[in-house]
Amino acid sequence: MTATPVTPSATSHPHFPASSLHDLMYGHIYASALRAVALHGIADLLADGARSVDELAERSGTQAVPLRRVLRLLAARGLFSEHADDTFGLTETGATLRTGVPGSRHAGVLLFTDEMYQRSADGLVDTLRTGRPGFDAAYGVPFFTHLAETPDASRLFDTGMTSLTGGVNELLAGSYPFPDSGTVVDVAGGRGGLLREILTRSPGLAGVLFDRPETVADHLLDIPGLAGRWRTEGGDLFTAVPEGGDLYLLKNILHDWPDDDCLRVLGTVRRAMTPGTRLLVIDAVLPADGAPHPAFALDIVMLMMLQGRERTAVEFEGLLDRSGFRLRRVVSTPALTSIVEAEAV
Repeated sequence: MTATPVTPSATSHPHFPASSLHDLMYGHIYASALRAVALHGIADLLADGARSVDELAERSGTQAVPLRRVLRLLAARGLFSEHADDTFGLTETGATLRTGVPGSRHAGVLLFTDEMYQRSADGLVDTLRTGRPGFDAAYGVPFFTHLAETPDASRLFDTGMTSLTGGVNELLAGSYPFPDSGTVVDVAGGRGGLLREILTRSPGLAGVLFDRPETVADHLLDIPGLAGRWRTEGGDLFTAVPEGGDLYLLKNILHDWPDDDCLRVLGTVRRAMTPGTRLLVIDAVLPADGAPHPAFALDIVMLMMLQGRERTAVEFEGLLDRSGFRLRRVVSTPALTSIVEAEAV
């Protein structure tokens, strides 16, 4: 017999009405609960179907009573299903917490609930007063310096970002008419997830993955069908990037930096390009009218971790104009990010 899901009451408690304020002030509790079940591998234990809390506790090395309370909280947010026979199962969203499966967001959850982000968020009170990222105040160095000096943090960041962008790369590659020939240079392209998807879809293209040496050493390009069509190169995007490309990519890069540093990055890329070569800046594009957009939250992540920001199309155009580019168009995608297409002039 199939267990019957327990449906929470739609009626709010009279003294504690459901509200956006309520959700906001309890946000850190949900994040901590999410991290706890991710670290204990609860979603993997539910891969084959619903289980009792006692069984989950025994298999995960946890205590049944607190585990049930945490699962009940997350079930109310749609990550797990709670059944009348006191078992819990996975929802479609909760299934993304599994490890080693397509579409897994497990590493991304561990990244964004990590101490690095929690301490930086706690620093927002001072950030409003000083303008200094909470991360810098907490760790004494900028975020990317910390990653360069801390291998464990660097690995966490790289695997977390790969986890969060896996399905996104497919959406991006399918949203733009990539050419059938030539060379694509993915600048600061991480482990190459987007480049791999582009090359897979366009068999006539070759690719260059450029990023920090330790990052490209763990690339994702060595798969059947791409042999002989790619190479990796380590370096610093502020100093020089590979020349000779027909199309350059900057995915989720400019939002990490303030305007002056963005101009430095764009200037470095422009020097590697010939007139007429295209550049695709892949970032969230904020609505100019302030309409709701999920990237407003990402903008606060930039505020607390770095000195970067999310930008409007007009703001991107200003940066591109000052760097030797002409904005051609903004291509919407099904993902959070859009594709800002520019041409070297």
